[in-house]
Parts: sequence; C-alpha cells; structure tokens
Amino acid sequence: MFLWGTATASYQIEGAVTADGRGVSIWDTFTREPGRVRDGHTGDVACDHYRRWPEDVALMAGLGVTSYRFSIAWPRVQPDGGGRVNQAGLDFYDRLTDALCERGIVPAATLFHWDLPQPLEDAGGWLNRDTSYRFAEYAAVLADRLADRIPMWITLNEPFVHMVFGYALGSHAPGRALLLDALPVAHHQLLGHGLAAAALRERGAEKVLITNNCTPVWPASADPADLAAADAYDTLHNRLFNDPVLLGKYPDLSAYGVGLDCVRDGDLELIGSRLDGLGVNYYNPTRIAAPTAEGLPFTDTGITGHPTTAFGWPVVPDGLRELLTGLKARYGDALPPVYVTENGCSQPDVPGPDGVVDDQDRIAYLDGHIGAVERARAEGVDVRGYYVWSLLDNFEWAEGYHQRFGLVHVDFATGERTPKASYHWLAEQIAERGGTR
Repeated sequence: MFLWGTATASYQIEGAVTADGRGVSIWDTFTREPGRVRDGHTGDVACDHYRRWPEDVALMAGLGVTSYRFSIAWPRVQPDGGGRVNQAGLDFYDRLTDALCERGIVPAATLFHWDLPQPLEDAGGWLNRDTSYRFAEYAAVLADRLADRIPMWITLNEPFVHMVFGYALGSHAPGRALLLDALPVAHHQLLGHGLAAAALRERGAEKVLITNNCTPVWPASADPADLAAADAYDTLHNRLFNDPVLLGKYPDLSAYGVGLDCVRDGDLELIGSRLDGLGVNYYNPTRIAAPTAEGLPFTDTGITGHPTTAFGWPVVPDGLRELLTGLKARYGDALPPVYVTENGCSQPDVPGPDGVVDDQDRIAYLDGHIGAVERARAEGVDVRGYYVWSLLDNFEWAEGYHQRFGLVHVDFATGERTPKASYHWLAEQIAERGGTR
C-alpha cells in the first residue's frame, strides 16, 4: 500500500512547553536568546497542538491521508534526557496514537526532530558520545509503550541539517558555530540511530527508518574544479549520512582535510544494520562551484531560472525524480524502500475577504512533485509513501511564524484552523488514487 501522508514536528506545533512535566529543550533556550529567531518568536504556544490535537486528527481524516508522520518531544518524555520518565508525556502520545489508529491513519513516529533535552546539551549534546546511548534509552521507553500500535519508526530527522545549522553555523539550536569541528555530531547522531534501531527492534517495532535531507548536486560547469567541488559537497550533504546506514562505511572526507577520529570498533556495524526504509526529505537541488575563498572546498552559487517559494527556494519538481533515481543508481540493491517523508513549500498565504486561502502556487508545487514521484516509480525506484510538509502552518525555526508551509492555515493569535485550497485539492488526489497507487 502506498502511503499518502502529511508531516509535522513536535516543537513546531505542540506548544505547552511547561505543561504536565515537560522539560526544557534546546529550542526553548535558543528562542530566548536575543537575535536568534526573527522577531523574537518562540514555540511556547505554536499551534497549541498539545491541547487541540483532536481537531488536528479530524483535519487529517478529512484530508484522507493514510499515514501521519509526527515527532515525539524527547523533553516531554524524559525531561532530563535520561532516567526518569514523565508518564504524562507518554500519555499524550498514547492518546494521539490511539486516535490515529481509530481513524485508520498509520502512525509514523520520529524520535528526534531537533528538540534535544537541554540537560543533554549542557553535557555536550551530540558532540558527546554518551548522548547516543541516552537516545537508545529514550527509544526503548517509547517502544515499550507504543510499538504495539506504531508500525513505522523514524530515528532521526535530517541529521545533516541539525549538524550544520545547529553545530557548524549556529543558526539553529543549540547555536554553536564550530564549522568542521562539528563533524563528530554526524557520527554520534548516526551511532544513536544504530543503537536506537536495535532497541526498537528488540521491542517489536515493525519498521525502522532514518530520514535524511537529500539534494541533487549540480556542478556549475564542466570545469574540473567545479566538478570536484560538487563531489565534495555531495559527500558532505548526501553521502556522509546515507553511506554509513546503507553501505556500512563513511565516504572519503579528504576534501575537507579531516577525518572522523571518534569512530570506534563496532560502531559502523551498528549504524549499518538493516533498514526497513529510507526517509528522504526533498526541497530543491543545490548548484555548486569551486571555492572562491579559503575554507570549505565548494561555493553554493544558488539556482536561477526557476520559480521560487516565499523562502526563496527554487521550485524544481523534476529534481525529486533525479534524486530518487540517483539514489537507486548509487546504492542499487542496498537501497531499501524509499518514503518521501517531507516535501512542501512556503507561500505568502493570506485569507481573502471570504476567508478562503487560495494557494494555487502550492497546488502547482504539489502536483509537480507528486508527478516526479510517479515518474521515479515508473523508472524502477521503490517509493512507498509521500508526506506533505506540513499539515499546519507552524513555527518555522529561525524564521519564527513568517513562513507558512501548511495545508491548513493557522491564525497564530487565535489558533483557528482553516483548510486551504491545497488541502481540498490534495484530498481529491488521494481519493482518486485510493491510497494504493
């Protein structure tokens, strides 16, 4: 069965950051540091999903999705990042899971979507190998409670993005700017994936995945320097996180003049253990040229000649087909079934005088990308699901509430939900395809 779904993340929608024993996350801390988030926005309330979740499940049912990808807030379950379990937090996800199952919506739970418990960050965060073991402990707690009803588990969301924005550049929580010294974060996240996957399987989890943000890399020209730069960028963005889980080894990082000295015996066997699927998040390709200054071995030149989203990202639907077929060509039989776990766009959605949000640009975006998935499947890629980012307009990280990705418009002053034109269009598409095409 092909899964039609939508996706969200805990810090971006839940709010209720001090309710019922939830601990502090790195995003709670980061958003309170002046200048970190546009206009000083925080996720304190967000979409108030923690209290309004029945309304949101009803919206999913009305959309006709057959799966919902959500993330679990680690600080809500283990406020200290380990040890003590907050039963009230577990109860919330238990209720949500039951409600999804009652509606015939397959729950797909992501364990980590960037909201690390602050006590773990205080001890070094993902630079500290111990965080990998705390992550496995957390996975075991969740599986003990929910694996009987949640068939699909995603360990990490976009470890590349969390490493680069959170630890290398500092534009996301926890706000460190370590550049290449952030590379141990890659290994410790992947080690956490391997350890968590083992803990999930031991407790009966049916499917275990990881979700990586992937991009087709376009050389700026056929010049050998541009080709070498594109290869270096592909290694960092795509292969650093795909090769270990699919091939059991790291790619050559010599273009960066560094190695991964933190890898220990047995780590790669854990990281490269069986995957039941690879989650792929796609937004756009990346155009790369030779470096123009000392430092990194590439320059991101940006892509012109295509429409752009409100975020300024180029809209290149066939890039998704290119990405999926490229993964198949690179990994062959090592590539498990693929799920497009995020794809969507921000648009300047403003309700009209009649209250309707007529987001035709988003409809065109989704139509193009769904077509790209169909073409990739026709070319032999085993794609088994497509999840739209996002169900709701939400807290968009460093952009606060200025970027709207939702199929459902949220009035952040009142919390009122209004399905957009794209919501109704997608509902028709899912109904026509019967959820199985």
